[in-house]
Amino acid sequence: MTAIELLAPARDLACGMAAIAAGADAVYLGAGRFGAREAAGNALADIEALTRAAHAYWARVYVTVNTLLTDEELPAAQRLIARLYHLGVDGIIIQDAGLLALDLPPLPLIASTQMHNHTPARVAFLEGVGIQRAILARELSLEEMRAIRARTSIELEAFVHGALCVGYSGQCYLSYARGGRSGNRGQCAQPCRKSYTLTDADGAVLARHKHLLSLRDLNLTDHLADLLDAGICAFKIEGRLKDRAYVTNVVAHYRRALDDLLPRFGMRRSSSGTSVYDFTPDPAKTFNRGFCSYGIAGRTESTAALDTPKMVGERIGPVTAITPRGARVERAAVLHPGDGLCFFDDAGVLRGTTVNGVVGDLLLLATLDRLSAGIVLYRNHDHAFLTRLAKTRTARTIAVQFLLRETEAGVALSAVDEDGNRAEMLRRCEKVPAKQPETALAKIEKQLRKTGGTLFACAGVIALTRPLFLPVAVLNGLRRDALAALAAEREQRRPVRQGGALRNAIPFPESALTFTGNVLNSTAAAFYRRHGVTEIEPAAETGMVDLRGRAVMTARYCLRHQLRRCPRHGAQCASPLYLTDREGNRLELRFACDRCEMDVYLAE
Repeated sequence: MTAIELLAPARDLACGMAAIAAGADAVYLGAGRFGAREAAGNALADIEALTRAAHAYWARVYVTVNTLLTDEELPAAQRLIARLYHLGVDGIIIQDAGLLALDLPPLPLIASTQMHNHTPARVAFLEGVGIQRAILARELSLEEMRAIRARTSIELEAFVHGALCVGYSGQCYLSYARGGRSGNRGQCAQPCRKSYTLTDADGAVLARHKHLLSLRDLNLTDHLADLLDAGICAFKIEGRLKDRAYVTNVVAHYRRALDDLLPRFGMRRSSSGTSVYDFTPDPAKTFNRGFCSYGIAGRTESTAALDTPKMVGERIGPVTAITPRGARVERAAVLHPGDGLCFFDDAGVLRGTTVNGVVGDLLLLATLDRLSAGIVLYRNHDHAFLTRLAKTRTARTIAVQFLLRETEAGVALSAVDEDGNRAEMLRRCEKVPAKQPETALAKIEKQLRKTGGTLFACAGVIALTRPLFLPVAVLNGLRRDALAALAAEREQRRPVRQGGALRNAIPFPESALTFTGNVLNSTAAAFYRRHGVTEIEPAAETGMVDLRGRAVMTARYCLRHQLRRCPRHGAQCASPLYLTDREGNRLELRFACDRCEMDVYLAE
């Protein structure tokens, strides 16, 4: 059976442990350096602790070393990867091709989406040089994923949930060009989330003070079956800066959705155990900018979050009247004290308030400032739901069957887990027939089912055919020792994958690389030359590239299409257009209709 992986983000150890408890098959996180989320680094001791906890369930831990590296940084990155190998992590997510030329431990290598994994040729090349998994570009349609699958046997990972970059990952230089903070170095300042005014070449305003490059968040819940059919084996949740509530909620949601689908495809999850939830997962209740499916089925929906890059949340309803005590609201949901509400005021500015009390249709609010009749309220903080999440006792356990049998010298207890691992403990004891057989059997089952505080949950007991009187201490000791031995057996039999780069000279799909090839160090340059690249422009981050007149972002998202000014809509809208932020910085937008993409330039 094909093993399918649900992959969760971890900002820190607490988030990683929450992801495992909620049912993640794998977790990815950053170390102290060289991760594409500079603010989400973790101490090696925490990575080791998370790895131990994950491995108990045969879940995996991947560490991001996915920034571009200078020549001076490569030795430190090499030492970090060696240390991570000794800590037992299961793979390294990389961006810099220079790492493929270093002497690294035999860890599986995963090509970050920052490597621009968007064509069959590029992914086939990665497979040829020893990469074991490619994280696909978020922009790809199902047809494009299927085309990659048809050309390769490499593991394919796809994002299914979370924030979207407006430009192709690894190919966006806007933050660096504007302020020297490179997304490829883990320092993106997110200029795409800013407010802009859109004008044409004559200065006519087409949209004013809108977040024209800010996308909604991805949610592919309704496309999981399509992705399985397309050959995706790892389903990735974005969010290495998200909190524990987000991780728990979203992982639980996708765990349930995938578990419903996998049997239909003859597939299984890639780790062990079952999570029991004391809440109903709902991705709309934790941070999101509204949802879209992006390009998975073509350009079929609006993908931009034009009004705000913040969470608006669920629509509650319009204000019908303002009173001295509060606001009367036509509500579509039950509200509670502590709920956070937001609204767009008459000037289109997002504002917020808090529910202090509810009396019928009257909301007693912390502030009524800028609120008036007709304004629609949204709930962006569901106090009851988030409180429940904060107190959740979600637990994950591995099913185990017990068999208690008689031996020549006493009794033996076998424990067999859901993966077929087995452990057996023997006890010498006097075999005294039970005077009350039914009571004895009930006591045996009761004691063997007491697996609390362990990885395991009893799924069944097959007891003695000839009931014996066994002291509670004997039963408890047998159970405790059998489960400890079973946990040790699981660690011995845990599937461990080897990996590493292959040294060869197979041709790279291109013979020339511009600065978008992201070659920041001499080792990466030598790697590409060995693979047939004859022209290599240095990376933008070297400071040797003049970005004036060069596209600093390429996006499949098209602003003309978003605003229904695309020629495909029958509209006439000249190219280029211009974006101007509130500080007066200008960007030029050019539209490549032949490839249905938008290029962003620094305006002269």
